[in-house]
Amino acid sequence: MPENEFFTTKQHLLDYMQSGCKPPEKWRIGTEHEKFAYHLDDLTPLEYEGEAGIRALLEGMTKFGWKPVLEGGNPIALTKPDNSSITLEPAGQVELSGAPLENIHQTCSEVSEHLGQVKEVAKELGIGFIGLGYQPKWPRENAPWMPKSRYGIMREYMPKVGSMGLDMMQSTCTVQVNLDFDSEATMVKMFRISLALQPIATALWANSPFKNGKPSGFLSYRSHIWTDTDPDRCGTIPFVFENGFGFERYIDYMLDVPMYFVYRDGTYIDASGQSFRDFMNGTLPAFPGQYPTEKDWEDHLTVAFPEVRLKKFLEMRGADGGPWNRLCALPAFWVGLLYDDQAREAAWDMIKDWTPEEHERLRNEVPRQALATPFRNGTVCDLALDALDIAHEGLSRRGVHDGIGLDETHFLNPLFRIAESGFTPAEDLICAYERRWHKNIDQIFKEFAY
Repeated sequence: MPENEFFTTKQHLLDYMQSGCKPPEKWRIGTEHEKFAYHLDDLTPLEYEGEAGIRALLEGMTKFGWKPVLEGGNPIALTKPDNSSITLEPAGQVELSGAPLENIHQTCSEVSEHLGQVKEVAKELGIGFIGLGYQPKWPRENAPWMPKSRYGIMREYMPKVGSMGLDMMQSTCTVQVNLDFDSEATMVKMFRISLALQPIATALWANSPFKNGKPSGFLSYRSHIWTDTDPDRCGTIPFVFENGFGFERYIDYMLDVPMYFVYRDGTYIDASGQSFRDFMNGTLPAFPGQYPTEKDWEDHLTVAFPEVRLKKFLEMRGADGGPWNRLCALPAFWVGLLYDDQAREAAWDMIKDWTPEEHERLRNEVPRQALATPFRNGTVCDLALDALDIAHEGLSRRGVHDGIGLDETHFLNPLFRIAESGFTPAEDLICAYERRWHKNIDQIFKEFAY
């Protein structure tokens, strides 16, 4: 069915979700990462307009073959034919959504090429980039807004449903990976494993200990923010672990997630808080007498924010942004756990008896304690080491080598160093802040910039 044809039944949504299944030989890896852009002279975030603004950055990137996407005459994204794109988060965080690639070597090369390109343009404009989970220096109120209409709708709605939604929009950066499945049963197992282990990823990648220039009391303040953004579309979604979970149950969940908007003829129609079920019945208050298309459903799937999100693939969403080697490590971690049959079974054995209370406790405590979070007779650090061992074995069995004979396991090395030391990136930052930076947060932009 063409994506612009209307539909009115849940069966159509079921067919749509099932169409994501593909044989393992066609499984791909899509890596996305966000980063903060700032002026080198005063460390302030980039506004949209101006000689050294976000617009100038996007226009400069077109020399590398990127094609601009316009909204209201403003470039708000860039695309390439390989399905990669560069997009803007609400306060101008720059995101690379990578192409679907076959292995970690390719996705890491893609990240390297992208960082080389943006740094070349940024050098001419006096712009720097840094990978962190939360803006370490500037209050959210100082952050700019990008000229994207959907963000205007979200900006008005967020404060009605949670205390930290605007912080999420304007002050956070993440890295995520998107992975395929071959059947509903495989999807269910992957979803359960990855949802259970998301707090372990949050701990390993914890890299956002600062707020407004000082330690916040959290090692991943970005992760903490999601605990009070919007209860209707965030959280641990415990129904994933219940008997009978599958595509239909997730569709029912999404039909109950309030809408943000409908996009028609280049215009965003504010439907915030309204029901997609009403849309399917032709009774949406914001758009009466009209029915959804597949594109509307695709848009709606993006407005839920659980730690793992299902589309025609699965998105792992639990990690803070960080430096180049940890951007490459995230797909390595999840591919190692989920794309090898033996590793997937080992990971399932690891988490299959965890209780809903344990899932919730990990979700709530890891943002503050990270690897030191207690779990049963040990800590999250113990879980991280076990998960890394499984991932390493999974990548080793994949046996995908680069031009000099290295397999994909070496991308896990930064994570082993973190887990074996029990010392997260966030704690490294706090030590630097307390000692060699003499509590001057500005130093982070010099030592940890890309």
